[in-house]
Amino acid sequence: MQNTTIKNLSDAAYNVNQDKNLKALRFIEDVTSNADEIQKQVLAEILSTNANVEYLQRHGLNEHDIDVDTFKKVIPVVTYEDLKPYIDRIANGDTSPILSSKPISEFLTSSGTSGGERKLMPTIKEEMERRSLFYSLMMPVMNQFVPDLDKGKGVFFFFIKSEAKTPGGLVARPVLTSYYKSSQFKDKITNDPYNKYTSPIETILCSDSYQSIYSQLLCGLCQNTDVLRVGSIFASGFIRAIRFLEKNWKILCNDIRNGTLDDNITDPKVREAVLKILIKPNPKLADFIEAECRREDWKGIIPRLWPNTKYVEVIVTGSMAQYVPKLDYYSNNSLPIVSALYASSECYFGLNLNPLCKPSEVFYTLLPNMCYFEFSPVNRINGSPNDDRKLVDLVDVELGQEYELVVTTYSGLYRYRVGDILRVAGFKNEAPQFNFICRKSVVLSIDSDKTDEAELQIAVTNAAKHLLQFDASLIEYTSYADTSSVPGHYVLYWEIDQTGATKVPPSVFENCCLAVEESLNSVYRQGRVSDKSIGPLEIKIVETGTFDKLMDYAISQGASMAQYKTPRCVKYAPIVEILNARVVSSYFSPKCPQWAPGQKHWSNHN
Repeated sequence: MQNTTIKNLSDAAYNVNQDKNLKALRFIEDVTSNADEIQKQVLAEILSTNANVEYLQRHGLNEHDIDVDTFKKVIPVVTYEDLKPYIDRIANGDTSPILSSKPISEFLTSSGTSGGERKLMPTIKEEMERRSLFYSLMMPVMNQFVPDLDKGKGVFFFFIKSEAKTPGGLVARPVLTSYYKSSQFKDKITNDPYNKYTSPIETILCSDSYQSIYSQLLCGLCQNTDVLRVGSIFASGFIRAIRFLEKNWKILCNDIRNGTLDDNITDPKVREAVLKILIKPNPKLADFIEAECRREDWKGIIPRLWPNTKYVEVIVTGSMAQYVPKLDYYSNNSLPIVSALYASSECYFGLNLNPLCKPSEVFYTLLPNMCYFEFSPVNRINGSPNDDRKLVDLVDVELGQEYELVVTTYSGLYRYRVGDILRVAGFKNEAPQFNFICRKSVVLSIDSDKTDEAELQIAVTNAAKHLLQFDASLIEYTSYADTSSVPGHYVLYWEIDQTGATKVPPSVFENCCLAVEESLNSVYRQGRVSDKSIGPLEIKIVETGTFDKLMDYAISQGASMAQYKTPRCVKYAPIVEILNARVVSSYFSPKCPQWAPGQKHWSNHN
């Protein structure tokens, strides 16, 4: 009788889950089939709700003129710098309807930077529901390609980052930290069988990066046969976790063997949650893990430790593509890499509806209900500026054309340039599908950091001042994001001219490394100091004439001498080889740059 009851309950739960999946897939079908109509509804709702806000009225839009044509005629296309004065006022405590008629509930700190610091993106409480809806669509899509994902768990490495309060008392934190701390996330991982994880919520919400990653790894290893998928949000985070395992597997095995928890795990909530999983000694599992980790070759370590794993879920588009070879190595090329979503601090945008495609072929279907989308055509031939009045609507983009994404959100961003360059790869019904090409202007990125050419130029200029006392100067430079080791790090190639009699001491070049790091934005410095996701910056001094060799190579490949300019970042393997072959000395930053948790990222004046 009891077995029959259990079976009936199981069947009922299965039917409920199937119904949820079907509803989610029907929702995707509906919104993509009616993309144009939904986009008009979204804009009308945003404008009617916010008709009284100062920003719209200042630009000539009032509650009687909220049609699309008037909106596009009077509201300018803007960047963060244009909105910063309004955002600063909100951050400093002005509660009047400046950008949104609804109260700003918190600021989401963007990994993009403005003036060297994080951007503050306003958000409202209702946006959390919209993000939760977005996440609820991911597993129904995935379950079409990999069935029975509700029969096991995921080893996912979730990390929260530091948060602060603005002078006006609003919380400012990364969008993922906001989501992980929400009741919606807790409900999902507690009640949704498709989103069961080996990590207890206490380990996810632990702010100490060492304790968090150690505890999540330990729980994932203890439940290794239950694991059907592994991953993290970004490829860099997952690689960092595997690298952590390489360094700490002996301690982890000791805990599993003895049923103990390392003394370095001091957070009482984390200890209590982990010890509920690490109930008793398990020497057999410890021996198994130790045997696998002792091997010199870590190729295929993921399916070796988690034998039932069906795929690796990490974002590998944009700058994260550099980690694909390492992911293939750790999975022995036997596991698909799933890049499931496209989102940002400004808004969540789209899903990968073909999740088992190759990383190089990933495209995202933009969901028309998330915000109002516009697209600024990118002229890749001559780089000429675009006429803002000729932005293209979601359903009017052309196959193969590249665009910069422009959004109008429910939270108070109007015709805002996100800075992402996308290429139209196809269509799902009326809704376009896009390849993510790059971040506009970003030249270097290892993790969530984004360093653009202007910022790099300032940092290098500051650092090169250390050479002047030795009658030396910087002739030319370029950069490279080196991810061959974990964590990855920035490399600068410097060609210098030294006329003085005294050679530049190694300590001065090390000081140059640190000076560059001190000049970079707080996102980079947090990665170095707190998250440990970025390694020490390296300066490689190259032979005189090296950059002439680079120009010769570019010309030999068809570049015009008249138009050639030194690239400020290099990625092409033959060019990196030319540079590395002419390195005469190498120096690393001797210590971490300055960074303080909760340091302010906004102006204290209007």
